[in-house]
Amino acid sequence: MTDWIKTTIESLGYVGIALLMFLENLFPPIPSELIMPLAGYTANLPGAKLNIYGVFFAGLMGSVLGALIWYYPGKFLSEKRLQALADKYGSWLGISNKDIIQAKHWFNKQGKKAVLIGRLVPGVRTLISIPAGISNMHLPSFLFYTTVGSGCWVGLLTYTGYVLGSQYELVDKYLAPVSKFVLGGLILAFAFWILKRKRKSRRR
Repeated sequence: MTDWIKTTIESLGYVGIALLMFLENLFPPIPSELIMPLAGYTANLPGAKLNIYGVFFAGLMGSVLGALIWYYPGKFLSEKRLQALADKYGSWLGISNKDIIQAKHWFNKQGKKAVLIGRLVPGVRTLISIPAGISNMHLPSFLFYTTVGSGCWVGLLTYTGYVLGSQYELVDKYLAPVSKFVLGGLILAFAFWILKRKRKSRRR
């Protein structure tokens, strides 16, 4: 996959970066943790045709457009219909109906900030658009939080790849445990919130 990503960036430039990040939102197995560090590294090569700012904005644009693709099915299709489609075709995209349910519950508890935070968490960042659409979150708000969250994620990956140079693959290696730690922390915080709510209900 690395060779394919590299070839796409080298042949299509900024358009290739935007396309890859767009596809990354549709097919989670395509890792942004590899796309953007590689693009950042490419921008730091001697005589590079790309610059780090163009790489960042191309990646951000592709990421936001990809998020919109998941927002509209959530807005116009019922939750049950989406779950049925996930059961039937989700294996092609790497998602299941359980993923949709989990993302929906998290969105309901966290509100609008779930979109911003979710864009920073691998495994959640792709699917968080679906409950936003199901809940009829206003498009301007969705775009704002998605852009801010995606900007932070894309910027981090691009800069680390630019700084690490030929060792850009270390980004994925060291970021994966950190991402799992962050996701675990969010799950614990959510569990604590539920426990706290139950205690308050019993007191009443």
